[in-house]
Amino acid sequence: MTDPPYALSFMGHAWDKGLPDPAIWIECLRVLKPGGHLLAFGGTRTHHRLWCAIEDAGFELRDTVGWLYAQGFPKSLDVSKAIDKSAGAERDVIGPNRFAAVNDKANVNAFGSASRPDATAPSSDAARQWDGWGSALKPAFEPIALARKPLSEKTIAANVLTHGCGGLNIDGSRIPSGEDYRKLRVVQGGNHRHDVGLTQKTRHAEFVPSSGRFPANLIHDGSDDVVALFPVTKSGSLQPHHQRATSKTKHAFGARAAPPESTDGDQGSAARFFYCAKASRSDRGEGNGHPTVKPQALMAYLCRLVTPPGGLVLDPFMGSGTTGVAALRQGFRFIGIEREPAYVTIATTRLADAQRQGAHFGQDPQDPDSDATWSQLDLPLAASFSATSEVPTS
Repeated sequence: MTDPPYALSFMGHAWDKGLPDPAIWIECLRVLKPGGHLLAFGGTRTHHRLWCAIEDAGFELRDTVGWLYAQGFPKSLDVSKAIDKSAGAERDVIGPNRFAAVNDKANVNAFGSASRPDATAPSSDAARQWDGWGSALKPAFEPIALARKPLSEKTIAANVLTHGCGGLNIDGSRIPSGEDYRKLRVVQGGNHRHDVGLTQKTRHAEFVPSSGRFPANLIHDGSDDVVALFPVTKSGSLQPHHQRATSKTKHAFGARAAPPESTDGDQGSAARFFYCAKASRSDRGEGNGHPTVKPQALMAYLCRLVTPPGGLVLDPFMGSGTTGVAALRQGFRFIGIEREPAYVTIATTRLADAQRQGAHFGQDPQDPDSDATWSQLDLPLAASFSATSEVPTS
């Protein structure tokens, strides 16, 4: 699992001027077991080339996951201002910037100073004609490639039994619904039936704890801005007589044409169907100046989705170590590779902090009380590869 460079020259950083060499993905494929998964973030403008490189390396592209977030900052050129600037026209200040202030660091990144520029009015006719036009949209999502090393066995079941990987941890990644559902049992003469003609007296309902919603290929950060994008929906109740014998129901329920029980529908924002990964200020940690830190909750969720209990997570573009911290706190082992010495130092500190805070390596993520442990993470391993971005060959 990794968040590689996007080739956007982000904030002028040299490490983001190009996409990873395909050889990197070939090496990742080599060290993975058959059926092992790769999750790689990509930029909205360049992910297609990243996906092609991953596929050309020999991976099977299984899906693309969309991560929605609200903290994206518009980096759009004001066309009207650019026209006036090119003509040497002085614009009149008409008041303070109409947008709410943000933190000083964000302002410096966007405008080169700690304060946002004042609102101005166009000076030339050409600038007035193009007032309100820009060059880019506000970033609000990032695509994530979900790829898998080809199976060595004929079926996923056989591959899982042979190599211990190949599937996704569906139940371990379900989205908490915060509610139970009502399951209707239809009983007559001691047997379960789904006969439409049964009277209400022959039925009884019971509430069953929900195991959570099936994980989707869309996830979001739970922010108000993102949740507001989703409509309020109401799902109808599912009754046995609503089901008919089709190829789909036979595939889902075997020889039966329909499930033997009914469930009530629910209502609320459609955002309830998707995972919420809320970022916190503590995600970065003290002294972490990396500009593209991902939320730990998001990385923990993704680690859990594709990694078997006690498994090993490899990040060939470790950055400040967020994936490693998340992996360790989920009970997985971790190897991180990073070529920028400054980021290696930050990552090593964060991983050591995760150790001191009680990460138990080898724990079953679903069983935090497990006593099973692995040997402590060899932190110098990350630093030993600080001069190269290549995956080690031994």
